[in-house]
Amino acid sequence: MTGERALWYCASMQIKENSQLPLKASLFTVFLSTLFGANAVAVKITFNGIGVFSCAGLRFGLAAIVISIWAVSTGRSLRVNRQQAYRLLVVSFLFTAQVALFYTGLSRTTASHGILIANFLPFVVLLLAHFFIPGERVTIRKAVGIVLGFIGVLVLVFDTQVVDASVRSGDFIIFCAVLFWGTNAVYIKRIISSTNPVLVTLYPMLLAVPCLLLAGWFFDNGMIRHVDLPIGLSLFYQSFITASFGYIAWNTLVSEYGTALIHSYVFIMPVSGVFFGVVLLGEPLTLSLLGSIIFIVLGIAIINQKNG
Repeated sequence: MTGERALWYCASMQIKENSQLPLKASLFTVFLSTLFGANAVAVKITFNGIGVFSCAGLRFGLAAIVISIWAVSTGRSLRVNRQQAYRLLVVSFLFTAQVALFYTGLSRTTASHGILIANFLPFVVLLLAHFFIPGERVTIRKAVGIVLGFIGVLVLVFDTQVVDASVRSGDFIIFCAVLFWGTNAVYIKRIISSTNPVLVTLYPMLLAVPCLLLAGWFFDNGMIRHVDLPIGLSLFYQSFITASFGYIAWNTLVSEYGTALIHSYVFIMPVSGVFFGVVLLGEPLTLSLLGSIIFIVLGIAIINQKNG
């Protein structure tokens, strides 16, 4: 989820917006959005040999190492003062909760359901920002987008081909994770002006990893049961492609072209996640799933339109 979290951290930065995205940058943004969307599929594959909490701990532990090396090699300061330390503790608590809930929920539901519910995040952020961030009001257009997104999530409840008690509980747990995730994103938007985005990404990982691995020791049915090529590649994908490379690449794009242009591509993520869930995991492509994609993508597209 770290690559995905970068989307919301970068949205909080004071960056000059460009009016048009060059073709190469546009194609690369599509590529990154596709990678982020497929992450839930990689997580599901990893669960075949690695415990739920252990998987999360390993992923973010490896990602933290890579981001630390990148930060040091590019001269970014990792120092924190007392005020920043307190704020980072709050972010770390929320991050640990959201990751633990997301991975637990994903272990009970399908990757397609997981990625679609996770993409309710922008709507949660908009709602919370309306109340807690001065100047960020929900307009009528954005309200329409929020309603469409929520309808998209509700449609999954009627996905009778795959929904059983376990899937329903998994969907609900992921929805709770998204609430923590949205709360975290809004809190970060409030503090980002005085806290380096790299610190807000790295330190919560460093504090969450031992908690997740300890949870894996106590609650996983075997922290690492076996590792084959698909499991190893899936862990590599989560740790280095999305959580490390994805964060750095997306951050670079936002710093160069601005948040509005880059965020206009996030509608690709739910489509990508469902596509790879169907193709790689053999998950059924139901009418409810297609309907959910349509509502969520429309909602995201509407709230990312300019002049609203």
